[in-house]
Amino acid sequence: MTATTPLTPALRDARVPEDGMYEGRRTLRRLPEGAVDRPYEHIEIAPQGRVIGAEIRGVDLSEPLRPALREELNRALLEWKVLFFRGQSLTSQQQRDFASHWGELETNPLLARGSSDEVVRFDKGGSGTPTFENVWHTDVTFRERPALGAVLQLHEVPPFGGDTMWADMAAAYDNLPDMVKARIDGARAVHDFIPGFARFYGPEKLLPLQDEFPPVEHPVVRTHPETGRKMLFVNTSFTTHIVGMEREESDRLLSFLVRQAHVPEYQVRFRWQAGDIAFWDNRATQHYAVDDYAPHRRVAERVAIAGDQPF
Repeated sequence: MTATTPLTPALRDARVPEDGMYEGRRTLRRLPEGAVDRPYEHIEIAPQGRVIGAEIRGVDLSEPLRPALREELNRALLEWKVLFFRGQSLTSQQQRDFASHWGELETNPLLARGSSDEVVRFDKGGSGTPTFENVWHTDVTFRERPALGAVLQLHEVPPFGGDTMWADMAAAYDNLPDMVKARIDGARAVHDFIPGFARFYGPEKLLPLQDEFPPVEHPVVRTHPETGRKMLFVNTSFTTHIVGMEREESDRLLSFLVRQAHVPEYQVRFRWQAGDIAFWDNRATQHYAVDDYAPHRRVAERVAIAGDQPF
């Protein structure tokens, strides 16, 4: 957005800086309003950020997950949005078993297959496939029911770089000016897989999948089905436009909204070691895989959990 580009009424009236960023202190609320910060009995929490990200200690994910432990891990996931487990070194089957405690596992024909249909393999750097995860995004929002969450394990870690970052989209929503909130509450946006993958695949791969993944509409502001928090639910990779809005105005407003993931106060950054696990709530976050490790390799496997329809 240039200095001469007119702002939408919502942005102009709210006196939002044209780069979409703010100065001064932000509201950083980790829990839903009125929630009590209770202690944990079965896990140890090591916070990695103010509102997002916690390392979980004292848990062996290769062991069967007891109901009480699963309940506490789910509460930690809702409260911290992304959980880190050091040195787990799970087999693909163990990774699938752990993820399946949260529901049916998802398949994704757009990404390289690992040891089974439910495992996606990312082999990047070196002579491998160039990365395309180095953009802020929420996974598979082009589905009618985007993933609930994902479990990612790093198998080969470069000697430097290759971190992953996550952003809390409830914090991003909390800090929007009231005039912007009024403009987008109740609005819907279209999500499409083609813009996110067209840079890497040709029509011969993408066109046959259009019937399986037609464009879908989701609310611009999603309500979390378990916590009740409102969250921004648009992203650079898959959100194409806001329904019922002139394209120029939609582009300006979306540009402003997707830049909220760039605010450092809403983020956590994780430095991987081989065998580490990250488990994130895909409903509440965006993530970004930093592509700064060439010419070294970075090899990971991900299992995603099928989600529900956003509301």
